[in-house]
Amino acid sequence: MKIFLHDLNEAYMTNQLSINHNTDLRYLDYALIEQQMPMTSANMFWLDTLLDCNLDRSLSLPYDRHRLSNEHRSGRGASISFDFGQDLSYNFLNYALTNNIVPQHLALAAYYMFLFKLTNGERDICIGMNTHTRYKDELKSIIGLYKNLIRLRCQLDRHGSFHQLVEYLQEMTTNCMKYSYFPLQDIFAQHSDCSKPTFLDVSFDFVAIEKKIMIGDSELCSIPLSITINEDEDVSKFDFILTIQYDLTINQFSCIINASLDLFNQETINKISQQLHSMLYDLFTSVNNIMKNKSIYEMSIMLLNERLLIQSMNNTQVLFPSATCMHHEFIYQVIQHPQKIAVELDEQSLTYTELLYYVQQLSLVLLNKYNVKSGDIICQCVERSLSMVIGILSISMAGGAYCPLSSQDPSQRLQILVKETQSHLVLVHSSTRILFELDIVTLNIDTIINNEENSTSIHLTQMLDVPITSENILFVIFTSGSTGIPKAV
Repeated sequence: MKIFLHDLNEAYMTNQLSINHNTDLRYLDYALIEQQMPMTSANMFWLDTLLDCNLDRSLSLPYDRHRLSNEHRSGRGASISFDFGQDLSYNFLNYALTNNIVPQHLALAAYYMFLFKLTNGERDICIGMNTHTRYKDELKSIIGLYKNLIRLRCQLDRHGSFHQLVEYLQEMTTNCMKYSYFPLQDIFAQHSDCSKPTFLDVSFDFVAIEKKIMIGDSELCSIPLSITINEDEDVSKFDFILTIQYDLTINQFSCIINASLDLFNQETINKISQQLHSMLYDLFTSVNNIMKNKSIYEMSIMLLNERLLIQSMNNTQVLFPSATCMHHEFIYQVIQHPQKIAVELDEQSLTYTELLYYVQQLSLVLLNKYNVKSGDIICQCVERSLSMVIGILSISMAGGAYCPLSSQDPSQRLQILVKETQSHLVLVHSSTRILFELDIVTLNIDTIINNEENSTSIHLTQMLDVPITSENILFVIFTSGSTGIPKAV
């Protein structure tokens, strides 16, 4: 770029060039050399790096909808941006300089940790990263476009600290850059069983904005790379991409999240942006020693209003007696271990504070919309999931008695059990709703806990007024019914 700018400025000022670059190495020359380069080392590196990696498995981001296998990307996207600000930019750079970390690698580590939290704890994350630099020093003087998309696979240790993640990613990214010349189509050939490499759908970009460039007396300005469709939409080449911009002129950072409107609602993109900003603030405005020693699963992406919501329920002055209700014991555990894992299933997990937040959301819906009273029996028929635990605790917190129903039972048996309990509501998943007749009132748990509007209309005083004692029935189960009609006990 410096060679080009020098020549452009000279041509603009003098109307001629004093140096003939015909003898210099050009990108076209290197491209011919690259075709003859041995690929054995690179081939082995990428085989080892992506060994057992499921390249066609999408990350479980908080999508509002999913794209069908035969559905093409529309290209419609939305972008949300925010500035780090002076303090956060200073702390970010200070952390990088103090620990001898390249700012790009530090930003990438923060992005991986954010994806880890956003996907409820996925530990094997493969994304694409745009590269703008040469991978060898001798290539830096070559004029030409060296933009490439490389594959970055990170296998996170959930118990490791953020600083350990940064060091791991710095080494991993350096190695990937060393072999970034290996053609992408050759990587696809290594994984011929992969029908659609989804790691290309989630990407990361780091752009350093050069200091003011002058051509004579005129300033050369860059133009945005994104193409605007209308006031609310622009073109999205990826499902989800984070771009970190480093303005060298003012030594500050900014962030742009671009997401596909095929998969995300605008409100979801806004919330993700707020969560990322909140996480970055917590990471880089904390005392470095605390941040280094804290496990990444203990980090939180909860927003301030969500944290205040949970804190308002945590009266730490209350000492529970020996005979307490189950949900009281649960809240006590939240107070004692707010950032520890409360429930885990496969690659998904929730901390105690996150679990309490979702339980409160569903409990208040049960109280307000479905008028659940103390002692009411509420049935639940869901697949094994985190939502199952949320449903059980929500029924208890609303004062009801939990009655489990198996989705493996015949529909006729389920109707009998619901009528036997006189339950006026059954909590379900989308896949289990069809098991019940239309006259039975059902509530899809996931539609409640994924609805952001519920968090803005919560009245916590209602939770304190629910009359529940240790004498209330906690749950009801049925006998197998092998000798006749199933009996509730």
